[in-house]
Amino acid sequence: MPAKRHAASTTSASTASTPATLSSGPATLKTNASAAEIAQHVWQQYLATTSQRTMLLDAFMAFLVLVGGLQFLYCVLAGNYPFNAFLSGFCAAVGQFVLTASLRMQTSDKSGPVVSKPSSKGKNARFVDDDDEEQVSGYSHERAFADYIFGSLILHFFCINFIN
Repeated sequence: MPAKRHAASTTSASTASTPATLSSGPATLKTNASAAEIAQHVWQQYLATTSQRTMLLDAFMAFLVLVGGLQFLYCVLAGNYPFNAFLSGFCAAVGQFVLTASLRMQTSDKSGPVVSKPSSKGKNARFVDDDDEEQVSGYSHERAFADYIFGSLILHFFCINFIN
C-alpha cells in the first residue's frame, strides 16, 4: 500500500505543476487559489508584460515611498524640531512620487482592452486612424519627460525655499 500512496502523490504533484510549465497562452488562476498563488501570478504577469522603462519608474516610486516612510518614522521617533525641514523633505518625496506616477501614466504602453468605435453615418462622416487618434490624445515620451523635469525643478525649488 505505501507504494501506491507514493505513486499517487508523485502523479498529483506532477500534474499540479504541468499547467504552470506548459504555457501556450497567459496563465490563469483557479477560482480557489490562495493569496500566495495570486501574488505570485500577479508578479509573474508584471514581469512578463511590463517594459523595462516602466519597471525602472516603479522601482523609483518604491524608493520614494521608502524615503518618505523613513522620514516620517524619524519624525515620530526622534522628534520634529526643525519642522520646516521635515515638511520640506516629506513634501519633496510625496511630490516627486506624484510627478513620477504622472510620468508613468503618460509613457506606459496603452495596451488595454480594444474598444470599438461608434460608427457615424452621413456624408460628412470623418474616419480617424488609430495612429492619428493616439497622436492627438497623448504626448510624446520626450514631451512627457520634459514636463517631468520641469515639474521636478519647480517642486525642489519650493522645497528648498521652504526650509528657510
